[in-house]
Amino acid sequence: MTTTRIRDIQQAAARAALAVPGVAALQPSLADRLAAAVASRAQQTSGAAPLPADAGIRAAHTPEGGGWHVEVRCVLHEDHRVLDVAQQVREHVRAAVTALLAQHGTPAPVTVLVTVIRTV
Repeated sequence: MTTTRIRDIQQAAARAALAVPGVAALQPSLADRLAAAVASRAQQTSGAAPLPADAGIRAAHTPEGGGWHVEVRCVLHEDHRVLDVAQQVREHVRAAVTALLAQHGTPAPVTVLVTVIRTV
């Protein structure tokens, strides 16, 4: 898969996760935040460079199974039940990525791991 394809999967997963009621935001990883800081320095701008909307998503092709593994790191609203929201995020992301792959003619199994970072 090309980088563009991985980016498409990350963006589809991000849109699906953010559409779930109770999801406040996606949490970028430390690597995402460091990359944004380096980009900001390189551009000589004040403040941090904006993080991409899919910064809380990791996607990797699993060669042994021929499928995809997607990790979602999210921040939830505290007035929602964490387990219910995490299950909905997993289902929505899996459906969105599966549909994207089918649309491109490359159907494959998709596994999704949801990590709730915190509640706000």
